[in-house]
Amino acid sequence: MWDFIVQERADIVYGGYQHVSLVVQCVALAAVIAFLLAVLVTRVPALEGLANAVSAIGLTLPSFALLGFLLPLLGIGPGPAVAAVTFYAVLPILRNAVVALQGVDRTLLESARGMGMGAVATLLRVQLPLAWPVILAGIRTSTQMSMGVAAIAAVVLGPGLGGYIFSGLEQIGNANALYSALVGTIGVVLLALVLDALLLLLGRLTTSKGIRA
Repeated sequence: MWDFIVQERADIVYGGYQHVSLVVQCVALAAVIAFLLAVLVTRVPALEGLANAVSAIGLTLPSFALLGFLLPLLGIGPGPAVAAVTFYAVLPILRNAVVALQGVDRTLLESARGMGMGAVATLLRVQLPLAWPVILAGIRTSTQMSMGVAAIAAVVLGPGLGGYIFSGLEQIGNANALYSALVGTIGVVLLALVLDALLLLLGRLTTSKGIRA
């Protein structure tokens, strides 16, 4: 296996970079979308049931089925991969963001308004900092799930390490088939652990000591 890694090291490193890049960009986009939707839900409580239903149904939708649905619309390549990863990434963040924003003490919000803060200032300076740990937990869950979805997206020629997994499975019985599948699988797992560690560090750096305590 080591010989296979040495032989393919340049492609493996590039595939790992593509995988992380795809996931990070999609999760960042999903976080913005989910936060804006969560703000809308908290402003219009009637939408909460719909948001929960969409999250629950979306998480049960097989990624292969979604990719198959996206193929006629976006073709083969990065397009359906980006759409699928972003779709699944939104769901855990949206659920956590709604719960977190709704959980902020209303007394604090009234105090902020009493100090002359507008709706946007209250949201960004009071609600978001207090809700951030729960939102970040959703982002961590979303990132881990997205690493797997990005690997599956290789079936539509999406970028990343998933190509090694599918290549190995397609060539099972060949000399390097098992090594290819193992390299893709282990690479995805290791990168997922690294990203989670970085998100933990981000949480420590961006969460106030009072909230952490």
